[in-house]
Amino acid sequence: MSTVQIQSPAARRVAVRRSRLLNRVTIAWNVAEGVIAVAAGVVAGSVSLVGFGLDSGIEVSAAAILAWRLAKESRLGCMADFDRRATRLIGVSFAAIAIYVGVESIRDLIGAAEPHSSIVGIALAGVSLLVMPVLARSKRHLAPVLGSRAAASEADQTRLCALLSAVLLVGLGLNAALGWWWADPAAGVGIAVLAGVEAVKTWRADAFADTCCG
Repeated sequence: MSTVQIQSPAARRVAVRRSRLLNRVTIAWNVAEGVIAVAAGVVAGSVSLVGFGLDSGIEVSAAAILAWRLAKESRLGCMADFDRRATRLIGVSFAAIAIYVGVESIRDLIGAAEPHSSIVGIALAGVSLLVMPVLARSKRHLAPVLGSRAAASEADQTRLCALLSAVLLVGLGLNAALGWWWADPAAGVGIAVLAGVEAVKTWRADAFADTCCG
């Protein structure tokens, strides 16, 4: 069990408000990002870009799960059971994206499915690579104050999105610049592996010692 310094009720209230604001920003950003990525991925036949868009959808679901967890805190006392359930649901969301993208990427590699280059996808990955690390750090700093493993796991989801942006950017860039079609599904495999690792880590994560608010 992780230990964190128990915070005052006032500090927790401020942290909850900030976390809910970041949560709303995350949902708005990822809805837009997911729609653009999936649409561009379908047009280009890019499994990595579609996978990235689906991960944005998972990020929205993780943010919604955390929003449910934070709403519970505003009405109820002990958060241990709710926090564990929220954390496990986030872990399942990681696993879902890992399985889907992994299968589709391997299928494209075996079938030599050559995607078109996607300037929209490259631009989207570049912007995401700038935005996601900032959001992830802000969320991660609030998690110990909240005493919420679910908040920490959701921050990890955002951090994963930043890593996926980098992998996607490399895959799409190599395909566009050098015509290496296999770089796209290879990037998809990388996305699946990263998501799978996070699924296991999140599922096995210990609760914070002050999940019940001290």
